[in-house]
Amino acid sequence: MTRNDKSATIPPVSPDGIATTMRQILDAEARAIASIPVSDDYARAVELIVEHVHRRGGKLVTSGMGKCGQIAMNIATTFCSTGTPAVNLHPAEAQHGDLGILQPDDVMLLLSNSGKTREIVELVDLARNLYAGLPVIVITGKADSPLASIASVTLFTGGAPEVCPLGLTPTTSTTMMTVIGDVLVVSCMNAIAFTAADYALRHHGGYLGSAARRKTGSETPSENHN
Repeated sequence: MTRNDKSATIPPVSPDGIATTMRQILDAEARAIASIPVSDDYARAVELIVEHVHRRGGKLVTSGMGKCGQIAMNIATTFCSTGTPAVNLHPAEAQHGDLGILQPDDVMLLLSNSGKTREIVELVDLARNLYAGLPVIVITGKADSPLASIASVTLFTGGAPEVCPLGLTPTTSTTMMTVIGDVLVVSCMNAIAFTAADYALRHHGGYLGSAARRKTGSETPSENHN
């Protein structure tokens, strides 16, 4: 079947069908988030980040492959804006020189739903070959995976199925990883007593910068009229 032949068989989009799908996805992903196991591993992960970044002067290095890599990058930028220096390291580029971003007092946060992503498992070996004992926090959907077995701390998503109709596309899994990232970010903010004034110093532009300065009473007259 050619592309034109296939396009001729695609029916019009049904608003009712989209609404039904939306309700199903909202319900499934809400249940998946609620099912994320709460454990002491979160306190251990936050302590590792606080110890290595805020006490020793290292940084958080996040990484993931594919969709997980995009979530890892988002987590890194959110940590940066909330007072915890972080960078995202692409696992493939790490094998071609970017591994040099690592320093002895860093801590890594690695994302892999399967827990056996080759590039991420190899990244742990490369990182620890450079700095033996480098702590690694893992977010995964497989608690008994190869990656979990070599992690310092494993944060298990709960492994809920993807809402993708094929059961393949990262959808629910990336949602849960994002939420776990939020838990780590907010917990670290609380641990270091991060304030609106601290936020304003790191986020000058846009609405959020203006809102942060309003909270601290440091907005400019022009901003006050916006």
